[in-house]
Amino acid sequence: MGDFKLTSIEEFEAATAKLLETGAKVGADSWQLRVKNQTPHCKFGEQGVCCRICSMGPCRITPKAPRGICGCDVHGIVGRNYLKFTAGGAATHSDHGREICHTLYLSAEDGNYHVKDPDKLKKIAKEWGVETEGKDIYDLAHEMAELALLEYGKPFGNQRWLKRAPEHTQELWERENIAPRAIDREVASSLHMTHMGCSSKPEALIRQSLRAGLADGWGGSMCGTEFSDVLFGTPKPIDTEANLGVMNAENVNIVVHGHDPSLSEMICEYADDPEMIAYAKSFGAKGITVSGVCCTSNEVAMRRGIPMAGNFLQQENVVLTGACEAIVVDVQCIFPALGPLSKCFHTKFITTSPIAQMPDSEFIEFHAENAGENAKAIVKMACENFVNRRQDLVYIPDMKQKATVGYSVEAIVKTLDGVTNSQVDETGTTKPLLECITSGVIRGAVAMVGCNNPKVRPDYAHVELMKKLIANDIIIIASGCSAQAAARAGLMSKEAKDLCGAGLKRVCELADIPPVLHMGSCVDISRMLVLAATLSKESGLPISALPVVGCAPEWMSEKAVSIGNYVVATGIDTFLGVDPYVSGSTEVADLLTNGIRNWVEAAYTVEKDIDKLGDAMIARIEEKRAALGI
Repeated sequence: MGDFKLTSIEEFEAATAKLLETGAKVGADSWQLRVKNQTPHCKFGEQGVCCRICSMGPCRITPKAPRGICGCDVHGIVGRNYLKFTAGGAATHSDHGREICHTLYLSAEDGNYHVKDPDKLKKIAKEWGVETEGKDIYDLAHEMAELALLEYGKPFGNQRWLKRAPEHTQELWERENIAPRAIDREVASSLHMTHMGCSSKPEALIRQSLRAGLADGWGGSMCGTEFSDVLFGTPKPIDTEANLGVMNAENVNIVVHGHDPSLSEMICEYADDPEMIAYAKSFGAKGITVSGVCCTSNEVAMRRGIPMAGNFLQQENVVLTGACEAIVVDVQCIFPALGPLSKCFHTKFITTSPIAQMPDSEFIEFHAENAGENAKAIVKMACENFVNRRQDLVYIPDMKQKATVGYSVEAIVKTLDGVTNSQVDETGTTKPLLECITSGVIRGAVAMVGCNNPKVRPDYAHVELMKKLIANDIIIIASGCSAQAAARAGLMSKEAKDLCGAGLKRVCELADIPPVLHMGSCVDISRMLVLAATLSKESGLPISALPVVGCAPEWMSEKAVSIGNYVVATGIDTFLGVDPYVSGSTEVADLLTNGIRNWVEAAYTVEKDIDKLGDAMIARIEEKRAALGI
């Protein structure tokens, strides 16, 4: 293994403990303290058995009170709560996609945003039956953006992106009546169904949960991913670094956090501007360092190589270093606690979206029309704040790992073409990967996704499961906070191949890849759908037959429930390490873990013991291999 060494969970935790000591000096709050104040959690809520959708209640189901005031039983209440959770997540990720489509509509040769991958734009246009010959690329961009925006509210038909799925999968969706219509219609229908006096039948509620999830994964999220590639470039492998040590004590530190790359791209652009670097130096800094937290970090890492400071539960840590001049946020997964925490230090907490306004922040509203002007103002503000730093509070943990990131579907196809001697056509093929799987060199693949959750030891489940899986010759594709956990630990370093079984190690050496492939942000789980669909078409197998499973061991948000629903509905068995608040209903729990397999050929497994969760995934992959006779 040479000098390569993973960063352990214990080292993560020791660094956090040291930062919390700094926080204690200035009276700062932290999520660790707030968890203690909120424990034990409400058992009614954890089981999904409380209802507050009308003012006759709130009602909660107990043995003495088996029905709510309206007469709804526990199965209806749990099912409604699950669908509401899904609708919130589908709305959130899809709205992210909508903003990207708006940004594409406003792109211009002399504007703030440009078309950086015209070939991908033309490819999507051809897919949608739009003529490209002789058109100005920006005229085409505006036409495609408008068509994409119509996917959100069109009165008839289903999502255009569904045609990317294998015919078998499309037939299942049609047969089960879960093929999503307009994106906004599925969200609205979900909220209508969960209104007082509407659906209380578990089967109907779970069916709509799958449909709303599909509207996200094969609709809004796919819009977000595909048109982000058009605007900012389709990711390809690029080297970066991860963990808090990427922050620089001698530089102005700007941390971008959230999910929408439109903001972070502009911040990065101006932070690289020689004028801004000179401005930072005028205040005593040696330069400007931009690093990221959460999925915004994934976006700029995979396109620009911007270092990743941390994931969801590390967002307070970047402020606790005392060296953060500005934390600039857009939408989703942002702690309101960042406002009061920043006031304990010199940090500017800058919110930029009307969708995510928070107390104790400086609000600079960000739109595509004023993106350059506002990004420059934010970078200048951070530079000016450098002189307010308290040196006695500065502590940046000396820990970081190398990571290779940016494995879009296009990049994976191109990279893995080199694994075998297969003849490759002009567009590339997944056949080398399929040959590795069928030969047994690789046993299968796991899509590892999701957040951190204080109910699970942060990052432990991600890192330990990945170590176990790659040791068993199972390749990992990762996104979101799971990807950042891997990067911070060192599992996205190419040197991590020495932790793999003999087969996967050989593939990593031949293809020059790490054993955990970074596919992007949580919205980019749509890339995983495209990859699964491509593998299915090129193998002639249904997606459900492929030795591939999904896993979200530390999930926490509504978005994660929506994601889980569209991954399962696509035919990929999905394994969870946190209960999705359905244990109060035997009917809903049985549908999700068993019954929906009759609809979509996949289902959920919930297992809180992480070691057993890993064993269950390996067993399922081997079961699929046995069924295929490989």
